[in-house]
Amino acid sequence: QVQLVESGGGLVQAGDSLRLSCRASGRSISRDTVSWFRQAPGKEREFVTAHAWSGTTYYADSVKGRFTISRDNAKNTVSLQMNSLKPEDTAVYYCAAGARRVGGKWKCDYWGQGTQVTVSS
Repeated sequence: QVQLVESGGGLVQAGDSLRLSCRASGRSISRDTVSWFRQAPGKEREFVTAHAWSGTTYYADSVKGRFTISRDNAKNTVSLQMNSLKPEDTAVYYCAAGARRVGGKWKCDYWGQGTQVTVSS
C-alpha cells in the first residue's frame, strides 16, 4: 500500500508560480509512474502530467511549457512546478502513483487527498 500526501496549494494571482509536493509512504515509488491530476468545480478529474520511472514525462497540452513534474526518489517525493498560472488552472490537484495508460486513458492505483489551487485574475 502507498499513502500519498500533497502540500503546497494556495491562492495566487494569474501569472504567479506555485510548487506542489507529494510525499509517499508505505513503500518506495521509485519504480512507479507517478502523476498529477486535477479537478475543477463541476468538471471531471483530468490528467495533468506523469513521470515514468525511466524518466519519460507526459504533459497535457493545456500545461505544456508551464508545468514541470519532477521526482526525488531518495525522499520518495514528487513535485509539480507550476509557472504562469491562469485562472483556468484553478482546481484540486491530486498526486497519484502506479499510473499507466489503458486504452488511451490514465489509470492509477493510489491517490492522495488533493490540495486546492486557486488562481485569481
